[in-house]
This record gives sequence, C-alpha cells and structure tokens, in this order.
Amino acid sequence: MLITINSWYILLPVFCIFLLSLFSVRRKKIFTTGQYFVLITFSIYLLAVLKLTFFPIEIYTGGNQSAQPIWKVIIQEIQFIPLLTIDIPTFILNVIMLIPFGVYLPLLNRELDSSKKAAKYGFLLSLSIEVLQLIIEVTLGSGRITDINDIIANTIGATVGFLILKNLGKIKIFKVMLSKLSLV
Repeated sequence: MLITINSWYILLPVFCIFLLSLFSVRRKKIFTTGQYFVLITFSIYLLAVLKLTFFPIEIYTGGNQSAQPIWKVIIQEIQFIPLLTIDIPTFILNVIMLIPFGVYLPLLNRELDSSKKAAKYGFLLSLSIEVLQLIIEVTLGSGRITDINDIIANTIGATVGFLILKNLGKIKIFKVMLSKLSLV
C-alpha cells in the first residue's frame, strides 16, 4: 500500500507559524519593510526548496520489506561517484536551485563576505538535504537517491548567487537598494 504525504500538509503550517512569530513576537529590533520583504521571501524560497527536494513523500507499507541489512540498503541509495555519473539537466537545475540562497546569504549575515564562506554554507545546506533524503528513503522508502553530484551543483549555485550579488553591489543604484534590504 502507498501513502502519500503532500507538501501543503507540512509546509503551509510551518510558514504560518513563521509569519506569526515574525509579526507577533516583540523584538528588540524592528525591521524595515524591505527587511521584512527579505525575511518573508527567504522563508518562501526555503519552503520551495523543501518542496522540490522532499515532497511528495511516499510511504510504502506492507508486503515487500527488504531482508537486507540496513547498511546495504544505505549503500544502494547513495550515488558516490562524482561527475562520471552526472545527469546534465539535473545538475544545472541543482545549480539554479541554490543561486537564490547565495544571493540571500550576505543580506542575512554580515560576516558572510567571501565566496568561500558562501560555498561552505551552500555545501552545508546541500549536505543536510542529501542526508535527510537518505534518512527518509531508508526509513520510509520515498524513492529519493542521495547523490554527490547534487552537493557539488548546489555548492556551485550558492557561490554563483553570492558572486552575482557582490558584483551587483558594485553598481551604485543596486548598492543603495541592497543597503535598504540588508538585515545587517
């Protein structure tokens, strides 16, 4: 039997809780309209990434339980070989998926001032996604494969996004606009 968990059952309540906490909790610092815009669009972006990478979650129940040891199941669900097993369209889509993440990073964190740091955060986000996909696959049988190429592509995407924002920040009109949007 197959049970499907759609994204709206989880992501919509999470977004509502985020909005309630953003607007109802008294904060020491009041955000400007531009800063609220950055926070809300960043949360929508993260929810979209979660939807793309995890949902729908399909749970297979009943009959065909594997008699293999768990370590064998895990090994079968990981694509270890980088670049040789690359699927070009998927790789490009993974790069594109994390470009906005790289753009948001310097707006949210003052200390993020180099492409190396952006790559580190992109790598950590991507690694977290891949590990959670593996855990969901092993425990629920969701059909997701953990792929080293996704981590490489996502890291590149975050770095490209950071570089785009930094280069736009050199143009006077964008520099003024980014200073109004930045939370730092």
